[in-house]
Amino acid sequence: MLLSLDIGTTHIKAGVFGNDGSEMAVVSAPNPKAQGPSGTTVYDPDVLWETAAGLIQQAVERLGERDEAIDAVGITSMAESGLLLNPADGRARTPMLPWFETCSAPQAERIRQEVDERELFRMTGLRPSFKHGLPKLLWLLEANPDALDGSVWLSAASYIAYRLTGRIAEDETLAARTYAYRIDSRAWNEPLIRSFGLDPQLFPPIQPAGTPVGTVLPAMDGLGLGKAPVILAGHDHVCASLACPDGPDSTYNSMGTAETLVGTFPLRPLGDADDASGLSFGIHPVPGRMYWMGGHSSSGGSVEWAREALSDAGMSYPDMMRLLDEAGGQPTGILYYPYLTGSGAPHPEPGARAAFIGLDAKHKKGDLIRAVLEGNAYQLELLRERAERVSGSPIRRMHVVGGGARNSHWLQIKADVSGVRLTMTGAAEASLLGAALAAAVGAGLYPSFREAAAAVTYPEAKVYEPDPERHQMYRKLYEQGFLGLLQPLLSYYKSSS
Repeated sequence: MLLSLDIGTTHIKAGVFGNDGSEMAVVSAPNPKAQGPSGTTVYDPDVLWETAAGLIQQAVERLGERDEAIDAVGITSMAESGLLLNPADGRARTPMLPWFETCSAPQAERIRQEVDERELFRMTGLRPSFKHGLPKLLWLLEANPDALDGSVWLSAASYIAYRLTGRIAEDETLAARTYAYRIDSRAWNEPLIRSFGLDPQLFPPIQPAGTPVGTVLPAMDGLGLGKAPVILAGHDHVCASLACPDGPDSTYNSMGTAETLVGTFPLRPLGDADDASGLSFGIHPVPGRMYWMGGHSSSGGSVEWAREALSDAGMSYPDMMRLLDEAGGQPTGILYYPYLTGSGAPHPEPGARAAFIGLDAKHKKGDLIRAVLEGNAYQLELLRERAERVSGSPIRRMHVVGGGARNSHWLQIKADVSGVRLTMTGAAEASLLGAALAAAVGAGLYPSFREAAAAVTYPEAKVYEPDPERHQMYRKLYEQGFLGLLQPLLSYYKSSS
């Protein structure tokens, strides 16, 4: 049996899977945020660990009395979030700064001004952002310089792995989200790190995804894990791509609070066309492959905002679905720009804000909710088109997972907007399953990620085919409306920020 952990932005999940990927138990709990120094939003490291440990116990207890032991533990987590740990006493010296905390925006701007962005893009696959670990460390250097002495910077996954094993290491897919790791040479960028007054020793040893960190400590005996090896499964969105039914080369769309589109291509140097795409890039766990990724931070967040804003008491999900049923299946004609927290790829603009255009007196609540779904589908289409240019091949279908994938109206709108087939894979917890498969590879149960994925029997998938007539209507709205007004809108927010 395989146990996996997914340390997410809003929830922490634990799952137990058979070695064939069959789901045996899944439990979840909120990942509570706390007030940190200087008004920051943070995660308390001890609460994070206690929640994860409690979920491990719950998941194992749900199995009841069984002869089989846990063969391996796989851990995946949100990217860019991190903390400083003191290896001398094993204590966290700072709270965990999450990816969405903007305190490091001035440091990201400093990085942007002091580096050659094009050169660093070829090295890192990234552009400077407050999300990354390097600007967060520069913020800590100013806010709490003593915390850096003798410390090491760990991601959420690596911190939990440390608590389980007492061993310090970082997964390559998470290291690559710091802006201090070179994906071209697969090493920390020590000259860059030193140029900002930081010690390269702040950054832990790197290992590929699917590699054991160590074994569970005897002190953790109460968790029911025995001496299982603990494997870092990496960045949650990349990890989830390991669990696609067509294998890790599938194009994968994760729909949560934030949304991502992920695909792979053969290993090669990055160039100007990749930079111009606005996508980010990294080394995929599958040998010889890289991934491209486009993110949209206010996808499910827009839906949650609409549920709260359109009802004094907060709209329930059944009520939302009822309103969508009443709104019908045709395009609303409303243009919603889904930038509640700024826009990401392919046109990053942190100062961008959301907007509705094209409202009239006949529009009702259901139309506004449908327009929110349409606007997010337009944003995904922007990412899909850029990804086709980068990969050099058309994307004819996408696998869809995550909480948002339960909304059938949304998936049909996405299919109609894009003109491609969407497949809801039936794997309800793709990141957990991907982490379990990484654990299976790390424990030597399968020789490769491809063979691990091929061994899984997936539940029956639900397919959403585009409607040709609606696709033509949406195409006109997308090209003449959404794209036509996008650049003036972004330029306005850029000039006013």
